[in-house]
Amino acid sequence: MSDPGLDEAIRAVGGITELARRIGISQPSVSNWSRVPAGRVLSVEAATGVARAILRPDLYEERPGLPDEVDAARAQEYALLAVLLARAPDAEFLTRIAKLRCDATPLGVAHGALAEAAKGASAEKIAREFFDLFIGVGRGELSGYGSYYLTGFLNGRPLARLREDLHALGIERVEAQSEPEDHAAILCEIMAGLIGGQFPATVEGQQQIFEKHLAPWIGRFFADMMVADAADFYRHVGAIGRLFIEIETQAFALTG
Repeated sequence: MSDPGLDEAIRAVGGITELARRIGISQPSVSNWSRVPAGRVLSVEAATGVARAILRPDLYEERPGLPDEVDAARAQEYALLAVLLARAPDAEFLTRIAKLRCDATPLGVAHGALAEAAKGASAEKIAREFFDLFIGVGRGELSGYGSYYLTGFLNGRPLARLREDLHALGIERVEAQSEPEDHAAILCEIMAGLIGGQFPATVEGQQQIFEKHLAPWIGRFFADMMVADAADFYRHVGAIGRLFIEIETQAFALTG
């Protein structure tokens, strides 16, 4: 029996292959879904525009402990960063980014700058920018891995410690995921899931993951993105990420 939420997501983007491409996993993996996995809800929401309550009403409708407005905004911010760090946005997603709401706060102004950069932008040009920044011939200009920022090497002890802490929270690696868990996109997706309620974790659990595995390095990663030679559109993504991580750091400090 097909799942209404999954069917809606597939219709929204025009097929299973396109949905898989937008969230950065293989087409057979999506074909094997009976419904959108809990750990993928926010990424699918960001990629398709289909609300999480439609994708997984069992998780997001009339359930005690739903995130409040602030937490919902935090989860959406992490989900947006996760999608933009996982792959280059296509033309449709750029149209959605161009409609980002902004206000007079520093983060709101950064949203406005990203929205302006998305208006009329060439998806092909941004795809080349993404390649030069994060993939490259041999290696991109930036390395979005916690182990690399903390030790200078990939797949180091920071990744092992992260896996231990994720296992303690009941979060396991998705089989089709090629990137290690300390990739910036995956860490942002994990934080979105912790805040949004897909993964059972207290505020203390969120804080532990953030302070141990994001705070020591990811702000520097976003700051480096802002000044990278290849960055044009992505310097605005870096500005949003840097500001948001500063806000998260200050908020967690207050709760600690």
